[in-house]
Amino acid sequence: MKGTSREETAGREPQPGPMEERGEASAESMWELLNEQYMYCQPRRGDIRQATVLDVRPDEVIVSIGAKANGVVTLRDLEQLDEETRSLIKPGAELAVCVLHTDYNGEILVSIKMAQSARDWQRAQEYLEQGTIVEGEVIGFNKGGALVRFGHIQGFLPNSQIVSVGRRTPDSEPASHLKELVGQRLPLKVIEVDRNRRRLILSERQARREWQSAQRRQLIAALQEGDVRHGVVSSLCDFGAFVDLGGVDGLVHISEISWERVQDPGQVLHMGQEVDVCVLSVDRGKERVSLSMKRLQPDPWSAAIQKYHEGQLVEGVITNVLHFGAFAQLEPGIEGLIHISELGAEPTGELEGVVKVGDRLQLRVLQVDVARHRISLSARQAAEQDKEQ
Repeated sequence: MKGTSREETAGREPQPGPMEERGEASAESMWELLNEQYMYCQPRRGDIRQATVLDVRPDEVIVSIGAKANGVVTLRDLEQLDEETRSLIKPGAELAVCVLHTDYNGEILVSIKMAQSARDWQRAQEYLEQGTIVEGEVIGFNKGGALVRFGHIQGFLPNSQIVSVGRRTPDSEPASHLKELVGQRLPLKVIEVDRNRRRLILSERQARREWQSAQRRQLIAALQEGDVRHGVVSSLCDFGAFVDLGGVDGLVHISEISWERVQDPGQVLHMGQEVDVCVLSVDRGKERVSLSMKRLQPDPWSAAIQKYHEGQLVEGVITNVLHFGAFAQLEPGIEGLIHISELGAEPTGELEGVVKVGDRLQLRVLQVDVARHRISLSARQAAEQDKEQ
């Protein structure tokens, strides 16, 4: 039988016989089964595989990655790992690796370090898309901002996105205002991810703004009328004081600071002072909270019904003069009104020269209304009673 030369068959595809067809089909089915059940698919460069440590040698680690050949982690890659990761590399341990080269002396070159980095870049992208707020440690700084550890990669926090420290002064050293941040953990939000340029930009400003907004909504939802809360005086104004309850500022109106008359909130409170307050009302729609300090203090009016009665002569100090009369304090927290008609003023109704703040007068109790915290007083009748006596 005449043979067929190699040149004659080179361009011709051989036709398998029946047995060969069955053998190839069987082999193909076998590999498909292995691919499905054991992931025995040919790895490609850049793949992230779950590996099992087979052997730990002085200069390399052999791992199984579900392929025909084993994977090799070089000493150089191992030296780049942190101590915690290296301590976990033992026979039988499972870890993620990144495929670097598919034909490395008959084996597959893989990297644990690059797998860690790849997963962190993927995580950063997910946080960017989801708007997740994370916590990161500042590990260094330069004149442009702070360097932040993000898993096994590094992120950058620009000066414009930092709120935890003040701006540097013209006389200070470059980036000296950032030194105090090193070692601190800050809430951060991912605002830019570019893996090709190894660019990961973070923002503390946006993270804190969103965190405070979320905290505010949660606290507003949780507050109930009558709750007693601990807070810090955050600002003072003519009509009262604002108290920070931990994300929500509530107003203590000047009339709710004390049972005594308060003319200036700054004379009673100071910025940063810690106080206990009672929640009077919560407007969840407008996110407004009304607070009281005096409701947590003993109510002097509770004993007023026992101490004061109609016709009684008392002594009071004028605390406020208005066009319709004057208020007199009988004791701390107890004030009564002397109507203009009971002050002995001229028929013109002018109080100038008749009474002024600080005057001490003898007064007669006309009426006591404890429920409404009101006492009606008369200077005129007290003076007439003195004359009669």
